[in-house]
Amino acid sequence: MVVAGAGMAGVQTAVALRDQGFTGTVTLIGAEPHQPYDRPPLSKAVLLGKAEDSAFDVDFEELGIELRLGCEVLGLRPGDHELDTGAGPVPYDVLVVATGAEPVRLPGTEGVPGVHLLRTLDDAERLRPVLARQHDVVVVGAGWIGAEFATAAREAGCAVTVVEAEERPLTGTLPAEVAAPMAAWYAEAGVGLRTRARVARVEPGAVVLDDGSRLPAGAVVVGIGARPATAWLAGSGLALGAHGEVLADRRLATSAPDVYAVGDCASFPSGRYGERLLVHHWDNALQGPRTVAANILGAPAGRAPAVYDPVPYFWSEQFGRFVQYAGHHAHADRTVWRGDPAESSWSICWLRGSRLVALLAVGRPRDLAQGRRLIEAGTALDPELLADPARPLKSATV
Repeated sequence: MVVAGAGMAGVQTAVALRDQGFTGTVTLIGAEPHQPYDRPPLSKAVLLGKAEDSAFDVDFEELGIELRLGCEVLGLRPGDHELDTGAGPVPYDVLVVATGAEPVRLPGTEGVPGVHLLRTLDDAERLRPVLARQHDVVVVGAGWIGAEFATAAREAGCAVTVVEAEERPLTGTLPAEVAAPMAAWYAEAGVGLRTRARVARVEPGAVVLDDGSRLPAGAVVVGIGARPATAWLAGSGLALGAHGEVLADRRLATSAPDVYAVGDCASFPSGRYGERLLVHHWDNALQGPRTVAANILGAPAGRAPAVYDPVPYFWSEQFGRFVQYAGHHAHADRTVWRGDPAESSWSICWLRGSRLVALLAVGRPRDLAQGRRLIEAGTALDPELLADPARPLKSATV
């Protein structure tokens, strides 16, 4: 068994193979030289110097998992059952593609001093002294990672301005009526928010916007999205989707024999939501490997193969708030608010018919936990009961 990618999805795949009884060779290949690590702490504890790293608490030696670190995957030849790497070809019986996603770079800033991304441990280590010196910081992009970095930078004492090309934060991720109240969080935290603003160029010590205004910037952090890290699969014949992601089936198998894909680099068909989902979140990289391992090892006689159809989940800590989301709201036909979005805690529920399909909770973890279970169960709910924030979500069932 060969796993390409040593992030959460890759590590959990290797661990799941052992947990489910595989006794053969497991090789885990990672492009970075560091011991495999978790990414969420990079924008929080590691960035602020509260932790040196976020290595997984996994004893690879005890599990008999061979690590090949600092080894970049360069290509795939499915017909030969070989993976091409910087250290030479690696043969496989079964391959799991778990190379994750890579951040989108701001055009024109390649190699410009003072421009940073925040995806790897090295990125966080480069940014840590920037925050310690309390530089003026400009964040490009008011998405989840931009808000989280702005939160950390303010905690470190930096002056922070966030530049967003759209008219509000999280455009394309959340509907306007949900994202609009979140814009006020920036001002409350002392963060400047410039919407409908595009970066024209980055100069030493400044960001110049397309309207000619100049923002002081000892550092620029770019958070304008991520895309599947699959360029290395060009020419392999592996079927890719519109976003460059590996097209996996409901078992997380790819179009090539004996090749599976999991995590940020792969999309999968959701029977629950009736469409293909590409989920760039930690929980997907945690859950998917169990399905991959089960299907590699084969279902017991008389049992169907394992199907991957999760309720997507993610969380974000920003501006003193704990934001959680479960589900997929794209095809909802009704929204129900629980509480006032001007307050410190509230939730919004998305229904399709009488069934909950998604929920966003701000400072209401109980809503999230109960809502996630209701989505999984497909339970019918009474919208009027659901709208009462004092009533537990689970008591709004029909």
